[in-house]
Amino acid sequence: MAEVPGPVLFARYAFPPNSHGFCGPPDSRGFFDLGVAGVDAELRTMARQFAGAWPYLQLIAAATGLDDPLDRRVVEAYWVGSPRLDLVGTHAVGDSMEERFRRVAGPGFGPLTGGVLAGGVPHHSFAVFCVYPYTGLLTDGRKAPHALTVLDRCRIRWGRVRSVEGDRVVVESRPLTWDGRWLRLGDARTETAVRSVDGIGLADPFRPGDWVALHWEWVCDRLTEAQVARLRRYTERHLAIVNERATGSVVPGILG
Repeated sequence: MAEVPGPVLFARYAFPPNSHGFCGPPDSRGFFDLGVAGVDAELRTMARQFAGAWPYLQLIAAATGLDDPLDRRVVEAYWVGSPRLDLVGTHAVGDSMEERFRRVAGPGFGPLTGGVLAGGVPHHSFAVFCVYPYTGLLTDGRKAPHALTVLDRCRIRWGRVRSVEGDRVVVESRPLTWDGRWLRLGDARTETAVRSVDGIGLADPFRPGDWVALHWEWVCDRLTEAQVARLRRYTERHLAIVNERATGSVVPGILG
């Protein structure tokens, strides 16, 4: 199956949090429709409104010699993972964090730079685990269940399709778990995800056995086994950073 252009691929991954009002343009239905239609110019305009993701795309593109932040290779690197991420120098990531977050974070800026120095790269899992405030809420007994749910839904997770039922897909995936000390991937379990609305979706049809990427309650895209391995690698890399240090980010979580 032919590869979709970068702006369309971005829409597949960015629409789910946008539909919840967490990030991006206010017209989520319009964004969805443009993604389905593959309207390049309008998708590019809307992509710039994702205040969290867009600077990471710019950073990856600049560091790897690409002119377009929505080049498919850049988009895939940010959401799924790619060796390109390891070409982005620590200083470049740190400078980007400085520009974006020092004024907002104030005294809490130190933990953010700590994540970079510990090996963080501009992958979506870095933003979720090392920048957003939810890992810092896990130690609060009242807030921990909600924080864990947000962390699990907000990250890009991988799973295998077990069945397709109309607009829904039953997928086996590994949820995040929190035991009071360690944030880890748990045992596999099934979940039901959305692939389309009234038969209209952003991604191509899925079949049982397919590896897929999920974001919030949506299935975003089909993955190759190599892509699954990269997504797992970068997810586990940033989980390790969280588990090795106390993280208390104060950056607003809406910067998805």
